[in-house]
Amino acid sequence: MKEHKNVTLVPQYLRKFSCIGSECEDTCCVGWRVDIDKRTYLKYKQVKNASVKTLLNESIRRTRKNATEKNYAHIKLDNNHSCPMLTKDSLCQIQLELGEEYLSNVCSSYPRVTNIVNSTLEKSLTLSCPEAARLALLNPEKMEFDEIIEDADKKMALNGVLKVGNEAYNLSSYFWNLRIFSIDLIQQRRYSLANRLILLGIFLKDVDRLVEEQQHTAIPTLVDNYHTLIEQGSLIDSLNQIPIEPTLQIKFLKKIIDIRLLLGLHHKRYLQCHADFLSGIGFSDDAPLEDVASRYQSAYHTYYKPFIDQHEYILENYLVNYIFKNLFPLGSNDKCMEDYVKLILHYGIIKMHLIGIAGHYRDSFNESHVITCIQSIGRVIEHNNGYLNYCLELLKTLDVNSLAGMAIFIKN
Repeated sequence: MKEHKNVTLVPQYLRKFSCIGSECEDTCCVGWRVDIDKRTYLKYKQVKNASVKTLLNESIRRTRKNATEKNYAHIKLDNNHSCPMLTKDSLCQIQLELGEEYLSNVCSSYPRVTNIVNSTLEKSLTLSCPEAARLALLNPEKMEFDEIIEDADKKMALNGVLKVGNEAYNLSSYFWNLRIFSIDLIQQRRYSLANRLILLGIFLKDVDRLVEEQQHTAIPTLVDNYHTLIEQGSLIDSLNQIPIEPTLQIKFLKKIIDIRLLLGLHHKRYLQCHADFLSGIGFSDDAPLEDVASRYQSAYHTYYKPFIDQHEYILENYLVNYIFKNLFPLGSNDKCMEDYVKLILHYGIIKMHLIGIAGHYRDSFNESHVITCIQSIGRVIEHNNGYLNYCLELLKTLDVNSLAGMAIFIKN
């Protein structure tokens, strides 16, 4: 039988990725719920290997509430929040004794993220994996994408599906216009990254306005007009006039991350990043917020900015990967600004931590600290949709889910 092939769009870094196993400084087998798809669950029921069979029977539980083909069962973590299949060498006992074909869809796919846009697969990596983060972020060249032909993947864990139509008054028909413009803008290095992000918000707000006015057909013209404005550089002076609000920035962002800590987490790498952040800004519960904000800005100007001025491509690559991975700006619904708020929320949390971490490590602050921070935040935030949705509702309650509110998170 002829093997089915897929047309797949991938960022170039993905083709270099392979799991480094026990050499990894973190593990994807601790701290997360591990779902088992129905096909793999039924396969486990047929296992003959006595030791593995006993371990599977002791560890796997049927998911009784809202079960689907994808999350038909799950692995019960041990008292250390670790998968019981994890060996002392940080390897998977299932893969070691039964083979990779016995891994569940989730375990086999991670850290790969797969979307389908019409009939084309799109694959990227989630940066909660340290090796994925290094490959995606540390290339100083602009992130580029390749279209490849690959064998069909039966164990693909699908993240999202987007149907791009051709109806003039359907926003999805303009998905490629919006996505390509968004990536092009984020890679416009003649502007600071902060200004690129603010321009992106202004643009998407105009897109939402056209949609509300049923003027969808004007979107390509809007894209062309913004390309011209950006090329001319006529908006730079206006962007530089947007005020900086460090006290509000740290107030809102710290409130958001404090809620995540209250919900409970056990990821030691992130907890160390958070401790370094607090140390770097001299935070204490009884310190006036204005004093903390002053130390925060001092850490920004003295240690973070000199570093990021030379390494801004790291955060640029993060944003481009996010845009591609999340079908931005139509990953949630037909409200582009909602996707924009999510993007800025992630960016703001990362930047806030990095400023404090830079203040902690001072002149020794380097790329390794940035990778650890971004990867750790990916572990505890990016994979928690319930928490992210709560944060979005909180931003609405605080009335900072507007373009002006997002500028608070962006500028220092």
